[in-house]
Amino acid sequence: MAKRIGMEVSIAASEAVKLADVDLIAAYPITPQTHIVEHLSEVVADGELDAAFVPVESEHSAMSCCIGSSAAGARTFTATSSQGLALMHEILFIAPAMRLPIVMVVANRALSGPISIWNDHSDIMAEQDIAWIQTFAENGQEVFDLVLHAFRVAEDSKVLLPVIVNLDGFTLSHVIEPIEILDKAEVDKYLPPYKPKVRLDPRKPVSMGLVGIPEIYTEAKKATNEALINSKRVVLKAWKEFGDLFGRYYNPVESYKTEGAEVILITMGSISETAMTAIDKMREKGMQVGLVRFRLWKPFPAPEFKKAIAGAQTLAVVDRALSPGGACGPVAEEIKAALYAERGRPKVYNFIAGLGGRDVTVENFEEIVSKAFTYAKKRPKQLYEMIGVREI
Repeated sequence: MAKRIGMEVSIAASEAVKLADVDLIAAYPITPQTHIVEHLSEVVADGELDAAFVPVESEHSAMSCCIGSSAAGARTFTATSSQGLALMHEILFIAPAMRLPIVMVVANRALSGPISIWNDHSDIMAEQDIAWIQTFAENGQEVFDLVLHAFRVAEDSKVLLPVIVNLDGFTLSHVIEPIEILDKAEVDKYLPPYKPKVRLDPRKPVSMGLVGIPEIYTEAKKATNEALINSKRVVLKAWKEFGDLFGRYYNPVESYKTEGAEVILITMGSISETAMTAIDKMREKGMQVGLVRFRLWKPFPAPEFKKAIAGAQTLAVVDRALSPGGACGPVAEEIKAALYAERGRPKVYNFIAGLGGRDVTVENFEEIVSKAFTYAKKRPKQLYEMIGVREI
């Protein structure tokens, strides 16, 4: 029976992996995801989980190990962050191309330089085009639930793609929260044992990861892209079944007080809960504001997003990553592209906030909304604006 207990969110992620009964964990600790693989090393060493725990010499090796493990038919997990994710970059593309259902938790952290160990989304936004399914968690309960959901989706025979569960480093990964931990029997109802249809087996030889000559490379990329787009049906079905079993329902995008909103804030990750507090405060003042936050990032849930913002005149998109030299941040870029062909589309203003662990406060959200109301009447001079910058 499920128990609601106080637990560090990183440990909750590890407990979900343990309950998923994984076969292999590739581990190269990097701050702030370290507690995840440390705890998994303990549960394997203590005999609580019958799995291979492979401490590798780098994140590049971690993902290489995961690909070999998953190709052999093992339920496979790893976790990383920041420069570690960047070091995996070369290998990340291979997993979806080979249709390997690896699950990875990324404790989001700024990329150097300057050197930073604190949270923002620059690491994962540098990896948004790798054809992995990606979700974002707002709190510890979502981290636990989304890890189980990730295995369920990744290993579905209609999907067979790797999945990343994003959680904000330190501001979420190291926080202790009350989290409902399911027991093994409950998890087994939701997540059956992984039975790959095709795997490396010397008794039934197959070839994987072959060269893509020009006559086949484009078709291979198209097939991977279609698989990613089509995975959304399974993502939604798996969330519905999770809700039916455990009472917690999830959606690709979530709305908060958007009824009649003239300005809608757009967020992802743990700052969304701070944004809700700001929305409550501004609503009490009579301001017509609301919030829409993404839980599913890739494949981009365009229909659900357009429905969520229907009727809004202005969107204030908060990016946690900078796209140097670009027209806007990565989230705003995706939104603008999705809305470009829409008649009567809302005005979209982009704000970059919370880089390198800088707090994004209720006051910051109030400032962002105030600027959005102003820009709706008088076009801003710049394409995007960085919030909270101390000018020297």
